[in-house]
Amino acid sequence: MSDPDPRFSMANERTYLAWIRTSLALVAVGLVAAKAIEFQHDVLRLVVAIPPIVGGAALALEGRLRWRAYERAMRAGDPLPAGRSIGVVSGLVAAYAVVVLVAAVLD
Repeated sequence: MSDPDPRFSMANERTYLAWIRTSLALVAVGLVAAKAIEFQHDVLRLVVAIPPIVGGAALALEGRLRWRAYERAMRAGDPLPAGRSIGVVSGLVAAYAVVVLVAAVLD
């Protein structure tokens, strides 16, 4: 294993930090939904509040796993692994948007 060009390693770290910022934003959105948004039914409030909090935790873990996999591949001189989780995250956010819309209409 050899050290990659520091610029690549630092770019990988910046990407990891972007994942962490996004995960923190999701947790904050879930907290705001839980405490500041008033629904007539508590179940709807939880349906809107819980997914971003759980998603934020999952995103933080995924960011760490991606950072480590990319760093390992760069040090070994291997091709970077394909990032399949991007599509999953996009799909989950779109599904969550539909859930929030339905919850807002039903309330």
